[in-house]
Amino acid sequence: MDMNILPTVEVNKIVKVVLLDGYVDEPTCLGVPPYISPYIRYTAGAVWTANPQAQIRYFTIDEVRKNVESFYKVVEDSDLFIVVFGVSVPGKYLGGKPATPKEIYELTLKIEKPVKVVGGPAAKFGSGVRGGIVVRGTGMFEEVFDLIVTGDLEIVIHDLILEKLKVNRVDPTRIRETAHSIFEYAVKGARVVTQHPRYPRVICEIETYRGCSRKITGGCSFCTTAAYYGLPDFRPVKDVVSEIEAIYRHGVKYFRLGNQPDLFAYQAKGVGELEFPRPNPEAIKKLYQGIRNVAPNCYLWMDNVNPGTIAHYPEESREIAKIIVTYNTPGDVAAFGIESADPKVIKLNNLKCTPEEAMKAIEILNEIGRERGWNGLPKLLPGLNFVFGLIGETEKTYELNYLFLKEVLEKGLLVRRINLRQVLVFPGTRMWKVGTTFLRRNYHLFKKWSKRIRDEIDIPMLKKVVPAGTVLKEVITEAYFGKRTYARQLGTYPITTVIPDELPLNTMLDVKVIDHQARSVIAIPYPLDINKASIKILSAIPQIGKKRAARIIKNRPIKNQKHLETILDNKTLAKQIYQNYITKK
Repeated sequence: MDMNILPTVEVNKIVKVVLLDGYVDEPTCLGVPPYISPYIRYTAGAVWTANPQAQIRYFTIDEVRKNVESFYKVVEDSDLFIVVFGVSVPGKYLGGKPATPKEIYELTLKIEKPVKVVGGPAAKFGSGVRGGIVVRGTGMFEEVFDLIVTGDLEIVIHDLILEKLKVNRVDPTRIRETAHSIFEYAVKGARVVTQHPRYPRVICEIETYRGCSRKITGGCSFCTTAAYYGLPDFRPVKDVVSEIEAIYRHGVKYFRLGNQPDLFAYQAKGVGELEFPRPNPEAIKKLYQGIRNVAPNCYLWMDNVNPGTIAHYPEESREIAKIIVTYNTPGDVAAFGIESADPKVIKLNNLKCTPEEAMKAIEILNEIGRERGWNGLPKLLPGLNFVFGLIGETEKTYELNYLFLKEVLEKGLLVRRINLRQVLVFPGTRMWKVGTTFLRRNYHLFKKWSKRIRDEIDIPMLKKVVPAGTVLKEVITEAYFGKRTYARQLGTYPITTVIPDELPLNTMLDVKVIDHQARSVIAIPYPLDINKASIKILSAIPQIGKKRAARIIKNRPIKNQKHLETILDNKTLAKQIYQNYITKK
């Protein structure tokens, strides 16, 4: 049914809805702050499509944890309680902590009045709290929820509102008929972003399509995308652009085209016939141009790319990469699901590409995207994903993965990040029959080789991607750890920046990189106000140390470079400090 002619039904009273975001993290979708997932916006849009007068209160799970009693009061005054959550690719999160199934169960157990609905990845196929486990099913939810939506949450919620919240009249397995079916929901749900606790600094994950072209060969052994969503169904360009335009009008300007397994395959030719359909650069150009036309000052990033697509179609892929670099925001990352460099594991798990194809894809993206942009980062680089615990894995697998990464480093190629994760086993995938057999057997190898990669590959690579002296612009302070401030730029896979003192949180500033550590950089505010900087910040400046920092503080205010020369009794050092850290170039 065309969503533009969907009927609306006015109920006898204003429907009060509480929408709880427990966060999602799937192979093709991220909804952990600062991200907000399409699930949330579509669901809100479905409610407002069916009943324009409905009142929606949106909460994140982190907000609820801070004041659960206040949350319960709001929920008990509502008619409908909707929970969205589920993690299928667990990671380490700075912006928020995803809800666990147990946490959602215990929270919902105390809720009595409203109709209670759970949807998202957790309802479809369960949720993991960490890698290396077999995921529990949704059976525990039957005791506390009136409706467990294993279909598309937005479609079922729309039905539920039209049926005046009578759960026995809706089908929880119902899914969208086409990608266009969500058009009205996506546009009308845009305004829910204003309720996000990080508004307006929230990144909206945008879906271009779901499903995987490799479904015709079975897809990767562990992946839920091909198993649950089938072949790609592309959203029209105008639908994606209209959704972004609506969100932009509500004051959010941060977007990531991340909710798809391979952006380079958007509207590709030969879906259903070819394992690797031919890319369509013209469609991607229309998409990026359309977004820039309606949201000219937006920040725009992307996520997943199948390295096999680039290897099979290098010329089309170069053209697409050039289009993205023209319209995107620097610091963009094309996440490559390489998964393994072991030919045996690749074959047994039907993975996407050979090591040679993966290397070719990395080289092509470096060729186009390694130029540094205005915010201090290369414009577009690959990110590499490896999965451990797959069928056929041996000690040789770990060595081959390490040697592959070492070759990337020695060739002078850049990658933005290397993701090493343990497989999470879901029902419906080929890994379900195997479980965690290989991971349990090789866990000691995972620990050993992960450390080696972090020590010998990660840090040298980070020094190439973000050399000392790099100015990272628009970094936002997020949290304190060990009396240090952790900050990040808004963006896709942002680099964690450690500032060696406690600065005010939720503050945007520029910083200069002074050192590197595992998966993060150490930096200080730039340009530095030497008359206000703390002794911790001053001490962190190369060649300063605590004694010189104390001398600077004792003699403040510092009037000029000559004054600093006198205090430090070192003309060369004073000049370096002034030019490199105090005077903005």
